[in-house]
Amino acid sequence: MFEEKKNDIALLILRLGGGGFMLAHGVPKLMKFFADVPIKFADPLGIGMMASLVLAVFSEFFCAIALMAGFKTRFCSLTLAITMFVAAFVVHLADPFGRKEKAIMYLVIYIALIFSGGGAFSVDRLMKKA
Repeated sequence: MFEEKKNDIALLILRLGGGGFMLAHGVPKLMKFFADVPIKFADPLGIGMMASLVLAVFSEFFCAIALMAGFKTRFCSLTLAITMFVAAFVVHLADPFGRKEKAIMYLVIYIALIFSGGGAFSVDRLMKKA
């Protein structure tokens, strides 16, 4: 019983940390939509600056918030993992390891959450009980 709770607390910490720290990257991207300057954003996949920004905001802001709550944990972790994969291995491909290290660390967190799910202290678990 206690061992299971420890694992659920660990998952809560991963969700809060992985989502909360990602918000620091998502909020400035979201604010680009409200700025009085033309939007400039990287287009690493060749889908256009606006589409790239929309996907990044969806992942780094909206999915980060949902992840913190444990809502659709696996889906949100997958979108965040894809975003971090692109950041590390497309955007920063030619950069030294130190430049891509943060994206890879986030990627590892999100992959772990894809496999584990949100744990007992999550909206996913509450919805499963209902």
